[in-house]
Amino acid sequence: MSRLSWPRQGGPGGRAAPPGSGGSGGSPPRASTALLQARGLVKVYRADGVAVEALRGVDFELDIGEFVAIMGPSGSGKSTLLHVLGGLEPATSGEIWLRGQRVDGLSTAGWAVLRRRHVGIVFQFFNLLSNMTVADNVELPALLAGATPRQARKRREELLAELGIADKAEMAPARLSGGEQQRVALARALANEPSLLLADEPTGNLDSSNTRDVLRLLRRAHAGGQAILLVTHDARVASLADRVINLFDGMVADDAKIVSIPRNANGVADVLELRG
Repeated sequence: MSRLSWPRQGGPGGRAAPPGSGGSGGSPPRASTALLQARGLVKVYRADGVAVEALRGVDFELDIGEFVAIMGPSGSGKSTLLHVLGGLEPATSGEIWLRGQRVDGLSTAGWAVLRRRHVGIVFQFFNLLSNMTVADNVELPALLAGATPRQARKRREELLAELGIADKAEMAPARLSGGEQQRVALARALANEPSLLLADEPTGNLDSSNTRDVLRLLRRAHAGGQAILLVTHDARVASLADRVINLFDGMVADDAKIVSIPRNANGVADVLELRG
């Protein structure tokens, strides 16, 4: 297996390339502007001898700086797809390519280094470290990615202020509401300025006011060139994306590009233009 070679990125400390191996080699399905690509992803769970297909041959592409929302009914495979693409669960079969390098064959340690330096993840159930303060939870990813303590602290202060929870910095996560913990989880995922953000229902536990704060931060990250892949049931959140992919029974049912239309055109701000 070959060693991954990574272009140098911006962000804390000018992060270096992570070690690891990337599957069986070969060429990516498409080079050009693709950041993340998947081909023929299959994920099968087995329980009591019964095979359940959560993903059934998913093909997927995300360009550099693109924002894609994934929607679909419960049980359609949305969270599973996000977890497989982030290396949190292995695919049963299929290929995953990141910046032209095949990564589905990475070891657990290789995936951990990759996520630390290049991929931020917002989990549906927060996954905050209970024995650390909010400040430590947010600063840790930046420190692991090579930022100095001063850089990590400055980044944490900016993110918590943006999300309206700067006054919670020295508190333990357990003392926060579910909505506050979700905002901390988002700040943590953005702390190391990853080139790719994977977010699983980041507004699922938030009221309308806090949802606006999160959407504003996502808009700013996207405008800054960050690629975002986000699972949501909320049409307001999906409307921020460049494309919306709908999953059904573990397969891509449709892939729609969001096209802006002048406000004076029939009074409609945005429509979905189906591709293909």
